Amino acid sequence: MLHYAVVFFIIALVAAVFGFGGIAVGAAGIAKILFIVFLIGAVISFVMSMGRRT
Repeated sequence: MLHYAVVFFIIALVAAVFGFGGIAVGAAGIAKILFIVFLIGAVISFVMSMGRRT
C-alpha cells in the first residue's frame, strides 16, 4: 500500500513539472488516500499484535 502511495506521489510530481495540473492533483489525492489507508492498517496491525502478546 505504501509503495502505491509513493508511486502516485512521484506521478504527481512529474505531472506538476510538465504542467498537467489536473493529473497532478488527482495523483496527489490518490497518494494521500492510500497513505492514510496504510497508516490505519499499520496502527490496527500494531494494536492487534500487542493484544496477542498478553
